[in-house]
Amino acid sequence: MSLDVHGARILLEIPALGGIVITETVVNTWIVMAVIIGLCLFLTHNMQVHARTKRQIIAEFIVKKVNAMIGNNMGKRFEKGGFYPPLIAAIMSLSALCSLSSMIGMYAPTSDLSTLLGWALMVFVLITYNKFRSGGVLGYIKGYFEPIPVLLPFNIISEFATPLSMAFRHFGNIASGSVITALLYAALAAASHGLLSLIPGAVGQLLAQIPILQVGIPAVFSVYFDLFSSLLQAFIFCMLTMMYIGSAAEG
Repeated sequence: MSLDVHGARILLEIPALGGIVITETVVNTWIVMAVIIGLCLFLTHNMQVHARTKRQIIAEFIVKKVNAMIGNNMGKRFEKGGFYPPLIAAIMSLSALCSLSSMIGMYAPTSDLSTLLGWALMVFVLITYNKFRSGGVLGYIKGYFEPIPVLLPFNIISEFATPLSMAFRHFGNIASGSVITALLYAALAAASHGLLSLIPGAVGQLLAQIPILQVGIPAVFSVYFDLFSSLLQAFIFCMLTMMYIGSAAEG
């Protein structure tokens, strides 16, 4: 098995196309996107003016919640009929499901730093676009010299540190959860072997081979690391995206 620089398995390499590498991250991300598209098609199938099905009620509820979140954090002008509500909904659902995919044994794409850096780069482009749109070229350049010109180097660093901090924050929390879970499994296996081997005779030798302590205990930690943390990091990433873009649009 070969790994890329971020730990994902390389599933296929195509030399004829310039050495394009297809990793586990790419495949799993496409699987998650296919699931999201399928859910969207299912929830929006045969929609009517007045909701009469549970599917349409759920779909309208999600849309209203996303619009309200956009309006509260970015301003009312971004709330309805624009580009940002579907963008935020897509990022949040993709981030959450990519992280939760580890619960069914898949390699979580959010454990690959390249995934988060790609999302952060997109957010950086949107932030820069809104700064140009609200203040123009001169206003954008002027912002680097505020409040005093001597802060120019720090403002430049801050500009590029914003997307990097978003990516590393998300990556660090998801990757650390995977590492802690793996260490927990190993520690419980060692503890189980050590305790059960104290039983004398063949019975102790047999039971020592069974990692009994791995049953149940990791599930408790999984509720936080795999479920709560995954949803929380998706929410935080989207909140930061909305706050940065909204602030840039205000000039």
